[in-house]
Amino acid sequence: MAPSHSPFSIEFYPPRTAAGETKLDAVHAELAQLHPDFFSVTYGAGGSTKSGTQQLVLKYQAQGSQVAPHLSFGGTDEDEVLELLRLYRDAGINRLVALRGDIPSGGGAPAHYRYASELVEYIRQETGDYFHIEVACYPEVHPEAKSFAADVSYFKQKVDAGANSAITQYFYNADAYFRFLDYCGKQGITIPIVPGIMPITNYENLARFSSKCGAEIPLWLRRRLEEFDDDLSGLRAFGLDVVTELCEKLLAGGAPGLHFYSMNLSGSVTKLWKNLSLSDR
Repeated sequence: MAPSHSPFSIEFYPPRTAAGETKLDAVHAELAQLHPDFFSVTYGAGGSTKSGTQQLVLKYQAQGSQVAPHLSFGGTDEDEVLELLRLYRDAGINRLVALRGDIPSGGGAPAHYRYASELVEYIRQETGDYFHIEVACYPEVHPEAKSFAADVSYFKQKVDAGANSAITQYFYNADAYFRFLDYCGKQGITIPIVPGIMPITNYENLARFSSKCGAEIPLWLRRRLEEFDDDLSGLRAFGLDVVTELCEKLLAGGAPGLHFYSMNLSGSVTKLWKNLSLSDR
């Protein structure tokens, strides 16, 4: 049976080179010593890293980690999804992250099963309650959503289809998360909603990524990060303080767990983990 609690977890993405995978193996080995409840592994736009995701998931699961593969219908038909579900279940995997998935650049929308709610429904139809299904949600609104209310409505469809818990897009404003929780509660959404946490290690990369995914860097934080210029160690120390304080506020306010976007690096996640004494929780 799938796990019932909402945990502290860490996310990887499949590297594109053999050297990158060797590096990630070392990162996984280091972060595994923190004993996270699970690692998740992303899927890529349109399932572009499908085989890489599968290989990493099975390898790290076999090494003793609990691993939650990301899964979407983008670029994958029902038969392929069913094959993956059976493969993962046979490997002892009981948690999935079900997403709509990004459409590859230059590609059209998938002809079928565009929405994550339909994927959740399909997983439930084929495997019953075996898998704990995580879905995504957006405290600061999905960049493609028509409105905040419409975005939460789509989230509720995923919950109603059978999602067990949710992981948010990252954010740096705790109020955005708590107000999102309040609104979701009023819409009848009661599943645990775990904050996604992005360490601050490189301002230019963070700014570029945030503009694409709709995550806001508050003006005060943006201005402070810009001041560090080429002082990378100073920026990382400041970023560690900011994100540690954010996590403390979230946990004190009742957040059921934390999900760290590692960017396949171990340093910042390890420092945050120790600052928050997560190994003692």
